[in-house]
Amino acid sequence: MKTLEEQFYEFAVVPVVVLNDADDALPLAKALIEGGLPCAEVTFRTDAAEESIRRMCSQYPEMLVGAGTVLTTDQVDRATAAGAKFIVSPGFDPEIVDYCIAKDIPIFPGCITPSEVAQAVKRGLKVVKFFPAEQAGGVPMLKAMAAPYPMIRFMPTGGIGPKNIKDYLSFEKIICCGGSWMVKGDMIQNGEFDKICRMTKEAVELASSIRV
Repeated sequence: MKTLEEQFYEFAVVPVVVLNDADDALPLAKALIEGGLPCAEVTFRTDAAEESIRRMCSQYPEMLVGAGTVLTTDQVDRATAAGAKFIVSPGFDPEIVDYCIAKDIPIFPGCITPSEVAQAVKRGLKVVKFFPAEQAGGVPMLKAMAAPYPMIRFMPTGGIGPKNIKDYLSFEKIICCGGSWMVKGDMIQNGEFDKICRMTKEAVELASSIRV
């Protein structure tokens, strides 16, 4: 059985999804799977997130589904009860991190400063999110911050797309990149799942060409 980290590394790209209607969850999951990326970080930015996770996990058990933008321990409970396999938070919230660790729930907190990375190291975490990646300094910032923490790897998210993903995936400390360019909200709302599938395939091919 592959570890979560091994799966993330193989995916290289994790689609970050915002769903306003849970009825879009299954067609989206199908498009991602057929596109070669059977994974998704479903953000808790909408009321449809919990039900969307539940439907994805129920109908597509082979898919790796997690919850993003988790801001409270209640959301942690709701997400994991719905089937989420991992939790992602935009910032380093000690309460959420410690809560997940105590319950043995994989947690990837957002870190953009050495102080936050130090808190992750202190708790034994091996992978953290770097958000918002581009706005926080991108790859140069990541390389500078990663140097004192050889035991930590990063999942950058925010402002990453086809034009700059090579810069990120070429850095060995990056386990995968979060991205939404292949699952944009308007494409989901317009039912353009064939387009999502095609763009997902392109993302997979691009990532594969970088990580030979």
